[in-house]
Amino acid sequence: MEILDMDLNAEVIGFGALNVDKLYSVENIACKDEESFIKKEIDTPGGSAANTIVGLSRLGCSTSIIGKIAEDDDGDLIEYNLAINGVYTNNLIYSETGATGKCLGFVDDEGERCLYIDPGVNDDIKIGEINPLNIMRCKIMHYTSFVGDSFKTQIELLEKLNDAVILSFDPGMLYVQKGFDELEPILKRTNILLINESELRLLCNNNETPLKDLVIGLLDYGIETVVVKQGSKGVYAMDNSQECFVESFECDVVDTTGAGDSFNSGFLYSFLQGYDLEKSCKIGNWVASKSIEGFGMDKFPSLKDLMEFI
Repeated sequence: MEILDMDLNAEVIGFGALNVDKLYSVENIACKDEESFIKKEIDTPGGSAANTIVGLSRLGCSTSIIGKIAEDDDGDLIEYNLAINGVYTNNLIYSETGATGKCLGFVDDEGERCLYIDPGVNDDIKIGEINPLNIMRCKIMHYTSFVGDSFKTQIELLEKLNDAVILSFDPGMLYVQKGFDELEPILKRTNILLINESELRLLCNNNETPLKDLVIGLLDYGIETVVVKQGSKGVYAMDNSQECFVESFECDVVDTTGAGDSFNSGFLYSFLQGYDLEKSCKIGNWVASKSIEGFGMDKFPSLKDLMEFI
């Protein structure tokens, strides 16, 4: 799909893996030496950064995403999904070889899941393939994880970001497993850290210290806002002026895949609006509660829905 040659200024640009989520609804998630059966399957465009960016676009923000796709059916599906959701595709990178990334997801009757990643061409992004002019005027750059070498390109890109650009970082378990030292170049530049409690404790290599103390340590390190997602329990967050805990909303869970990404959309939207930390977390929780009532992005709320909630 081609785009007209125009000045496309995005408020938020994502940088992360682009995958097609091949989701299988199963009776239960099989463990070693166990069996289960597939009740339904659906292909939906995904990837953590893409989910957040599409969500932000649905909430009325101008968005774009840096990512690589191959010239195959899955790549076409990803590009089409971005375009119909109003995401600028001027930062997409096209590979003439290889396959578009895939995420195989198995979701049980309780909405719990397990995921297997086939990164494809995601892990072959070079700094020279990114047009620096396209990222100069964004307000937020949102980083998520890759399996392989594109992580190094994310680090290289930091030097090209305007000092005024807010860096939002959701490392996910893939990056947290690298350890604090390897992530330090990104963490030193991070303004908003979006992370779940298990990831935070692994990142800090600490299962005993109270959560608040770990968060204070990251604020002292220089990160301005730390948001700790705690699943159905809610979210704990702190910045240099406020601390809050916000409970989650009750909802009919269908698929928890992308719940954290959806929270990120609501939170970053609220940040752009200048809302305080507690209101931003509340909106993030509400957006996440809506999104997990369906598969993929099917139930993700619109700006109209959000305005009615507010």
